Amino acid sequence: MYGKAFAPEYQGTLDSLSVNSSLADVLAQAGTRLRAAERAGAVREAAHCGLAVAEASRRLGNVDDAERAWRASYRAARSAGDPTAMAWAAWSGGTLARQRGAMALARRLLALSAELGERGGSVHARGYALAGLAETGRIQGDYEAVEALHEQLLAEARSRGEARHMVWALEGIAQMHRNTGRYGSALAMFEEAAEIAAHADDRRGLAWALRGMADVVSVRDGDTGRALGLLTEAAALCGAMDLAGALAYNHKMRANVLYRAGRWTEARRMYEQALAEFRELGEPRGEALARLGLVKSLARLGRDPVRTSADLDALHRALEAIGLRHARQMVDTARAQLGVATSPDGETEDAVAA
Repeated sequence: MYGKAFAPEYQGTLDSLSVNSSLADVLAQAGTRLRAAERAGAVREAAHCGLAVAEASRRLGNVDDAERAWRASYRAARSAGDPTAMAWAAWSGGTLARQRGAMALARRLLALSAELGERGGSVHARGYALAGLAETGRIQGDYEAVEALHEQLLAEARSRGEARHMVWALEGIAQMHRNTGRYGSALAMFEEAAEIAAHADDRRGLAWALRGMADVVSVRDGDTGRALGLLTEAAALCGAMDLAGALAYNHKMRANVLYRAGRWTEARRMYEQALAEFRELGEPRGEALARLGLVKSLARLGRDPVRTSADLDALHRALEAIGLRHARQMVDTARAQLGVATSPDGETEDAVAA
């Protein structure tokens, strides 16, 4: 069994905010209360409000504001001698670092967060930090190292009835299964995550679960209509909550579905839209993946294979720079699908980057 989803990152006087609260509203309330706490010299409350400012800013794509806010929250928490608040600030900083493609920094901050959470006796802070480490490893393609940690965190979440973490863990495991060709189990886990998220009123988790379901029914079943319908439902949830990053990934998945269906002109437009959104958000991983889809779409529409090969060379470098260990496999798969050879020097102009 499990209860309603809650948002432990909203603390202090903001603890009544919901996991489904509009991020614009969160940012406005947290900013107002942060200024009041700073005027009153209430450093612990300033740390709590600063964390909410950091998370709302990060999810809205205001990465510079998020960077300043989590650091200020950490300083305030340290001044208050509150290791749990320090843990949450470091978790926010590590999550932001991953979003910006700084994987090594993300690991350091999330490891610090886990240590501080344990020191402060906070099950939730420690759990979120470990989840962040697991997600970082999963994104980098290091499945062997983190699949067991995902399973451990899922078991812990089930034992506590913590719906939001159950949904996160199920989606992470499902994504690894999908990426290794275990489509049946992946779809079952995405569907379970969607059911839990819906009953627990976790709309963010539901949006990601619907996206995962759309991916599997597209790649496994070729059911383009159902996949696009699931993505439309998920996009509405993202828009209602101002989830800019989730919406950009939704648009990239829509482009993937269209590409698989041979609707390359439509796919090209969607990849271009997602690419612009990721650039606005300052999210290099999403940007690189959207660029990869765009290169493939342009190739299907008749682009010169030499230019396509040059773009794939540049994308390989970009993906490796982010720390995605399966970058070579992704690019090699694209080459095989498109029938293009490696560029002789690997250093030709990247025409899709501009």
